[in-house]
Amino acid sequence: MAESKSKIESIREWVVDNKLKTVGCLWLSGIAGSIAYNWSRPNMKTSVKIIHARLHAQALTLAALAGAAVVEYYDHRNRRKADPYAKYFPVDK
Repeated sequence: MAESKSKIESIREWVVDNKLKTVGCLWLSGIAGSIAYNWSRPNMKTSVKIIHARLHAQALTLAALAGAAVVEYYDHRNRRKADPYAKYFPVDK
């Protein structure tokens, strides 16, 4: 029987397979969290709150893209010599 993957390994594999979804979800959660935080500060105008939320989300997105690049780099360096696209294009024998 094959060994079951650890929780971290399965999450890492999902992130490698779904990089854009991961970055998009981080952006969405970043802007939602930033809006929630800025709305709790009553001494700011609404336009300033929205601008701050956008800036925070942009910073989080850049960090997520840099993280995705690092994951891709290490995945590329440590990839087995097997064809990485084999699971997408099954070979009929």
